Amino acid sequence: MKSIAVYNFKGGVGKTAASVNLAYEGARSGQKTLLWDLDPQGASSFYFRIKPKIKGDAKRLLKKTNKALDQIKATDYENLDLLPADLSYREMDIVLDEMKRSKKRFGPLFEALEEEGYETLLIDCPPGLTLVSENAMIASDLIASPIIPTPLSLRAYDQMTAHAKGLGIKKDRFAPFFSMVDRRKSLHREVVTSFIDAHKALNSVIPYLSSIERMGLSREPVAVSEPRSGAARAYRLLFEEIEQLL
Repeated sequence: MKSIAVYNFKGGVGKTAASVNLAYEGARSGQKTLLWDLDPQGASSFYFRIKPKIKGDAKRLLKKTNKALDQIKATDYENLDLLPADLSYREMDIVLDEMKRSKKRFGPLFEALEEEGYETLLIDCPPGLTLVSENAMIASDLIASPIIPTPLSLRAYDQMTAHAKGLGIKKDRFAPFFSMVDRRKSLHREVVTSFIDAHKALNSVIPYLSSIERMGLSREPVAVSEPRSGAARAYRLLFEEIEQLL
């Protein structure tokens, strides 16, 4: 099973939109795909019209994998399931702190999901530097990191990769890509070009388009609500590029 953590410790960078659309593209390609909404805010669950659980137990989710499997919900799309957000995820840092720091924290759940036949796992990680996000990065094969083309966002990315290095996560496991790009702005054009040239960043760029913002109204991936849009094409190309890295 291929596992992809979609993460940036800076919020408001298009992380959830990327998670939802990449998961849809994975399912559309024929892979049995699971999106794990690990953010207590539950935005990915909202987009797929699945209510997050009001009460739950993060400890049971991590230590008793059958409890996690019981919480998986089917979406409206073939090959695509969702492990919805849970308010108990707010306490997951405490649970993780009680467990030995290693891949084994998420490892048993990953193994159970693979046994269930899932071929691709997307994780919509919460923002911030937390034990939850750290362990998602440690356990995943690839960390897809959306970046806004501004100096502060680039600085945040450098801080994030430096922190990850301290956890033993090599920089080549990151797949940074630009999100919310407005090519009418010279700063955006300059930052995108210089960063891609200087780093091993993905060439796929997610534009700043109203069709992505309207996901909050349609509550569908853009390839469903607006299949001919530039946004739908951008996420499809992003997924194809990420696939080549796995």
